[in-house]
Amino acid sequence: MLVNSIILAAVLLAALVLMLPRLASAKGWQATITPLASIIGSGFLVLGPILGASYGKFAPLVMLALCVCAYLFGAAIRFNIHQIATSADKRAPLALKIETVSSWALAFAYIVSVAYYLNLFGAFAVSLTSVDDPYHAKLLTTGMLLLILIVGWTRGYGALERMEQVSVSVKLAIIAGLLVGLALFFAKQAGTQELLFNPAKQTGWAGVTLAFGLIVTVQGFETSRYLGDEYDARTRITSMRRAQWISGLIYMIYIGLLAYVFAPADIKLDETAIIDMMAIVAPILPVLLVAAALSAQFSAAVADTSGAGGLFTEVTKNKLKPKQSYVLLVGAGIVLTWSANIFEIISYASRAFAFYYSLQAIIAALEAFRVRKYILAIFFTALAVLGLLIVLFGVPVEG
Repeated sequence: MLVNSIILAAVLLAALVLMLPRLASAKGWQATITPLASIIGSGFLVLGPILGASYGKFAPLVMLALCVCAYLFGAAIRFNIHQIATSADKRAPLALKIETVSSWALAFAYIVSVAYYLNLFGAFAVSLTSVDDPYHAKLLTTGMLLLILIVGWTRGYGALERMEQVSVSVKLAIIAGLLVGLALFFAKQAGTQELLFNPAKQTGWAGVTLAFGLIVTVQGFETSRYLGDEYDARTRITSMRRAQWISGLIYMIYIGLLAYVFAPADIKLDETAIIDMMAIVAPILPVLLVAAALSAQFSAAVADTSGAGGLFTEVTKNKLKPKQSYVLLVGAGIVLTWSANIFEIISYASRAFAFYYSLQAIIAALEAFRVRKYILAIFFTALAVLGLLIVLFGVPVEG
C-alpha cells in the first residue's frame, strides 16, 4: 500500500511540474514535445521485456548502443538542418535529389510506424478486459486509425497537435511513477541480495541483427527536421538534441532498473508483457501502464500522422493534400494491422527508418565534403553504411 502511494504521489508531482504554465508555454519545450512524443512513444513498453528476455544482464549495454546509434543518426540530421538554413542555395545537386528520395522514404516509414503505435494501443487497451485477444485488439486498432483519419480530415494538424501535447504530459508523469516504483523494487531486491544476472539468449551476430530490428523504438527525433514552419533552425536542432537526451536518460534508467530484478520465467515475449512484469513490482502499476500506453501510442501516432501528411504534400508538390495523405496512411495501417504481428511491424518500421537515416547520412556526407569538412564526411559515410546494414539484416523478435 505504501509503495502504491509513493508511486501515485510521484505521478501527481510530475504532472504538476509538467502543467506549470511557465514550462507548458515555453517555446523550447513546445518544440521538444513532437520529437519526444515519437521517441518515447513505445520504447518503454516493449523494450524492457524484449531486452531483458534476449540480452539478460547485458540489456543496459544494448540499450546504450541503441541510444548512441540514434544520437549519431540525429547528428547527421542536425547537420543537414544547419546546412539548409545557412546555405540552401549552394547545396550539391546530388544532395537535393537524394533529399527527395529521403522524404519519400520517411513518408512511407511513418505509415509503418503509425500502424506500430496503434497496434500497441489496441493490445494494451484490451489487456485488462474480458476481451483480451488479438482479434479485439486489432478491431480497436482499426477504430483508432479511423478516428485519427476523421480528426485529421475535419480539424487538421492544429487539433492533432493540441491532443498530442496533453498525451505527452500524461505519459511522462506516469513514466516518472513507473521509474520510482522500479527503483523501490530494485532497492528491495538489492537489500536482500536477490538481484538477478541472467545470461543472454541472443549473442553474436544474432544479437546484433535483433538490435538492428529495434531501431524504431528510439526513432522519432527526425520530426524536428520538418518543423520549419513553426521554429527556426537553431530551435529545431536544440529541440532534437534535448528530446534525445531526455528519452535516452529515461530509457537507460528504466532498463538499468528492470534488467536485474526479473527471472526469465517472469518475462514473456508479447506486446503487453510489461503489464505482468510490473504487477510483480506494485499492484497500481498495471493500471497506470495501460493509461501510459494509451497516451503514449496515441501521441506518437498523432505526431507521425501529422508528419506524414506534410511530407506527402511536399514530395508530391501539393498534388497530394494532407487529408488525402491521411487516407493513404490509414488504409495501409489497416492492412498491416490485419496481416502482420506487432514484432514484424516493429522490424519493418526499424528498417524503413534506417533507410531514411542512411539517406540523410549520405546527404550530410556530401554537404560535409562540399564545405571541406572531410573528417565529418567520413563519419557520415560510415553512418550511411550502418543504416544500410540495418536495412539488410534487421530481424524481428520471435515471440
